[in-house]
Amino acid sequence: MSNFLLLNGPNLNLLGSREPEIYGSTSLADIENKLSAICAAANHSLDSFQSNAEHDLVNKIHEAKDVNVNCIIFNPGAFTHSSIALRDALSGINIPFIEVHISNIYSREDFRQKSYLSDIAEGVISGLGTEGYELALTVAMKRFS
Repeated sequence: MSNFLLLNGPNLNLLGSREPEIYGSTSLADIENKLSAICAAANHSLDSFQSNAEHDLVNKIHEAKDVNVNCIIFNPGAFTHSSIALRDALSGINIPFIEVHISNIYSREDFRQKSYLSDIAEGVISGLGTEGYELALTVAMKRFS
């Protein structure tokens, strides 16, 4: 049995209602429930956490080491483009992570095209909608179980 952590950053609690033309109509609860069911069927566990506060995400990343998380699936939201603190937290725990973005950040505004995390991630899934989370989990289960 492997342990996975699904992290979501600021404003992702609004999925399903926030800018559906960009982010779709699937809620964060829908995503969490689907990934939890996939994990349960494969005899793995998934802990899900969302916060609009950077320090809460940093603390959850630090805790991941103590609970033996095998891989983190992380949509850092707007912190992708600004958070050296999240980068340092991820670098400091030696747990692989997959960066996920619902929209294609590389086809959006200039300021969204820079990620402080991509170069230290195992991989990046961007622009495939909420299916990107499932793809990240599939890869995590194959590589880090």
